[in-house]
Order: sequence, then structure tokens, then C-alpha cells
Amino acid sequence: MNDFTFQTEQFIADIQKQFGIIGQSIQIKNALKTLIDIASTDLAVLITGDTGTGKEVFANATHNLSNRKDKPFVSVNCGAIPETLLESELFGHEKGAFTDAKTQRIGFFEAANNGSIFLDEIGEMPVTTQVKLLRVLESGEYSRLGSSKINKVNVRVIAATNKNLTAAVSKKKFRADLYYRLNQINIVLPALRERVDDIPILLNHFAKEICKKNKITYHSISHDALKILKSLNWDGNIREFKNFVEKIITLEKGDFITTEMLNKYLPADNYETTNALIHIRNSNEIMSNDSLILRTLFDIKTDIISIKQVLGQFGDALLYIKKDTMNINNYIADYDKNVNDDIIDFSDKDIPSIKDMEKELIITAMKKYRNKKREVAILLGISERTLYRKLEEYDII
Repeated sequence: MNDFTFQTEQFIADIQKQFGIIGQSIQIKNALKTLIDIASTDLAVLITGDTGTGKEVFANATHNLSNRKDKPFVSVNCGAIPETLLESELFGHEKGAFTDAKTQRIGFFEAANNGSIFLDEIGEMPVTTQVKLLRVLESGEYSRLGSSKINKVNVRVIAATNKNLTAAVSKKKFRADLYYRLNQINIVLPALRERVDDIPILLNHFAKEICKKNKITYHSISHDALKILKSLNWDGNIREFKNFVEKIITLEKGDFITTEMLNKYLPADNYETTNALIHIRNSNEIMSNDSLILRTLFDIKTDIISIKQVLGQFGDALLYIKKDTMNINNYIADYDKNVNDDIIDFSDKDIPSIKDMEKELIITAMKKYRNKKREVAILLGISERTLYRKLEEYDII
């Protein structure tokens, strides 16, 4: 059983199926856990994540798993409405409030009364409108534009952004009090590059949908082609990946996907795409000399650590292997000279530390692969998370 406490695996699977939340990575599971834990409450929710990670899907799920599911769910894209009209759209206006206000109009908050309102791209909201939004969150009160009458509304607010609101607060572009009020619960959605193990699942899911729609059959994907898909950044995340899968499956009639086929549809001027294709081809033939050296050195580092651990069980003395016969003979001479001493002092001034070796390996690999962290991690045989931790530990930019 995973981190979920009372929900069964089937219950989680049913929710994922109901709302189209695809994936088994720990990041998605954590987001789902938060969603399920807070859905039945009236707490304000802030969903954060890059563009295309599925923020609106989670907002819709939050509403439909709540006690308000039979009430209105109103979605508003704050970045798509001109700043001069946003306040009127949210809170409504009276007839004659401005030049084009021919009639009275209710706003989105009034339309969502007793339900939920989803404020997408909340980071684009102007500061003047933020003040009125804070008032609604704090007291449930608002006034239509052009009216002094106070209206009451009972609405759960779900907001989303791909911006760093903490940084926006420090730059005075977003009100701190509003940020804290919106951020009662934070659901963090990972970028696709942070959950690459979900790519095969997503590929199969989207392929089945597309094949059903077009009445064709999907014949799977080669191992090398899948490695390429996993190596790309997918800046547009799930949205971009879905569009790509739909294109290649539709145009290739569900045929078996190969690296050559990917090369036809991935951008030709994309450095990462080209580099990934070259890397896959080379790895199928023979590892380059530089790569082989780096991997060998990294393996030596691991072996040295193991040797030190074994030697540590037999005493405090450390046995060092010198690079040439002269150094070994010097050690033998030192041993003969001090054979009757209680402690033999082996100097390690010429031997670099394990950390120095590891740092140098990482720096060399980063230069070779132009700071492409995924390829560096694969080369060194470590996870991307471990690589990020090492880069921070050794202050490698």
C-alpha cells in the first residue's frame, strides 16, 4: 500500500479514470492525495505548475469531489480578459456603469453562488482587482461595478497559476495577503520532464483514444524511440505531448513507432531532439571513448568507497595503492623502517578525495553534454534528482 491512508487502490483508480488523470508517478500520487484529502472541505485551493500540466483538470476534480458538486462550476481565464473588463466580468455591473453598459449584468461570482469558481492564470490579475477579490474571500461581500449596494455570495475559490507568486509578492506585483488567503491548500503539478516514467502510460492512453476515434490500431513503439520521448523536455507538458501523439498516430495509421519515424515529426532544428537521436544511435553501436572513460572512473569511485568500508572493519589503518612501482617501493621502505612502531602513518597528500573525484566527473560530464542534466544523469548512472542534489552540494552552475 502506498502513502494513501484510507482510500483503496481501486478508489484512486476510479478517480483517475473519472477525471482523466493519467500516471502512476509519486508526484501525481501526491497531488491526488492532496486533492482527495481537501476536496470535501471549503478551503481555498491554489494549483501550481507549468503550462499544460493539467491544472484545470484538477480544479474540475476538486469541485466534483466536493459537497458543492451539484452546484455551478464557473471557469474564468484571468489572463484572457482585458484588465479594464476583468472587474466587471467577475463582479458584474449596473446599467450605465460605463459607456457600453446598456443593461445590468451579473458577474462570474454571482453565477457561481453556492458552487465553485476557478480563477485560472491568477498571476495575471491586476492589483486593483486583487483588492476586491480579497474582500470576497474574507467576507463573501462584493459590489457590482457602478453600485454601492453590498451583495453576499458563498463561493469556493480554486485558483491556478504557472507563475512564481512568491516572487511576484516580493516584487509588489501580487498582494501578499491575497496570496496567503488563496494558498490555504497548494496542489503542485509536476512537469512532464519530472515524471518521465509516466510517458509510456500517457502514450498508450492517448494512442488508444486516437485509434478509437479514427478506427485504427496502434502497434506499439520501439525501445529506442521511447527513450527519445523520455529524453525530451516537453515544455508544453501533457498538452504538447498529447498533440504530438495524436499527430504521429493519425498520420502513421497507428503503425509501429520507430526512431526514424520520430525524426520525421520532431522539430528538425531542435537541438535536444537531434542530440537525443544521435545519443540513441551511438549507444546502440558502441559507447564513445570519452563516455567510456567517464563511466569507468565513476565505477572506480564506487569501488574505492566499497574498499574503504571493508578496510574500516579491520582497523583504523588505510591502505592506499600508489600509481607506480616507485611509490609502492617507498611505502615498503617506510614500513620496514617503522615496523616496530605502534602506528604506521600513510600519507594521502597525493590522493584526491572521493568528493573531489566525483565533482570533477560531474563537471566534465556537464561540459561534454552542454549542461543537459538528463543525459549527464544517464551517463553517470544516477537519478536526475541525485544529480541536482550533487550540483547544489558542489556549487556547480
